[in-house]
Amino acid sequence: MSQHEIQSFDFDDVDHLMRNAELRNQLEPYFDEAICRVNVGAFSTAKENEFLESMLAWERAPVLPIAEWFDPPLSLPLPDTFSDDPQGNGDLHTLLWDTIYRLFEKRIVLDFTEHLTDRELYQLIFRDILPSEEKNLDSTESYLHWDCVDASRHPHIWLCYYASEEEREEWVREHNELAPSKKTPPHCRQLPRRPL
Repeated sequence: MSQHEIQSFDFDDVDHLMRNAELRNQLEPYFDEAICRVNVGAFSTAKENEFLESMLAWERAPVLPIAEWFDPPLSLPLPDTFSDDPQGNGDLHTLLWDTIYRLFEKRIVLDFTEHLTDRELYQLIFRDILPSEEKNLDSTESYLHWDCVDASRHPHIWLCYYASEEEREEWVREHNELAPSKKTPPHCRQLPRRPL
């Protein structure tokens, strides 16, 4: 090897290649056709390693109820504990926002909540989110987005409050019926968002 070749040789490349072989070996038990369809040739070895590391983290992550992502597990009072009087529900409002921020600390983002009252959102967290079994990824880059409207089950809510004009037009073409009138959501909230 000439002096010029030695100078241009990048020892980081060797480290990346060794790490790549190690990751591929660890991922071997999880390989399926979906993994084989990824065009890793489009990545540098370092970027491919990041991708393989994220795949390995996904495969190894435990599936747990979201309530058990917390230590101790997150337990909330029954929704019926709070009165139906909206003026007397300061405790519900405070607990709801505390819970929203606690969920966000575990990288759980609530999307499309502004059609729900505080009580309805609290019930959704209590009934649907906390018991839901999800992959608990130990990564600062991975966020779980919880769709609080479920457009497939409630298309009229989605169309009324959240859909863009393009999405509304596409829905009209697909369903051959008029979309509901666009409205401003009744409960404006500035929820914590995933950093860009």
